Amino acid sequence: MRVTLPILLDIEASGFGRGSYPIEIGLARADGSSCAFLIQPLDEWVHWDPKAELLHGISRARLAREGRPVREVAQWVNDELGEAGIAYSDSWGYDNTWLSLLFYHAGMLPRFRLEALRRLLDEEQLNCWAELKEAVIAEGGIQRHRAGDDARLLQLTWQKAQSIGRSE
Repeated sequence: MRVTLPILLDIEASGFGRGSYPIEIGLARADGSSCAFLIQPLDEWVHWDPKAELLHGISRARLAREGRPVREVAQWVNDELGEAGIAYSDSWGYDNTWLSLLFYHAGMLPRFRLEALRRLLDEEQLNCWAELKEAVIAEGGIQRHRAGDDARLLQLTWQKAQSIGRSE
């Protein structure tokens, strides 16, 4: 029996806290494929944390060159998630804030809701999460701190967590 994978969403940002904004949004789809788009910052989005750039490796110049307009990215996310109606995030507080900012500036409403990934996990799975995630990273092929790859990493970790407590 094939298990349906939850859709995972991850956002990279200009930093954390007040003034930060989304710079990349990525999805891991129910079929296991992943995709991401860079977001072109609006003129009023000026906050930039060099420490965040060190993590994700995306420069402001690259966003200006390769980023897609806010409205286009919001429309893409709606197109991707509208039918499923739900996606999950491991950093719901941050990701929901940045997603709300994206949709606000796009002048659109999301056609889906974002939920905390922990809702899909039982206590035993939550307790093993960090260890399972490190095991998936060690298996290789995941570039950390890029939205599409991080979303897929979360999805693979969730998949691995499904065997916890169920094989006994």
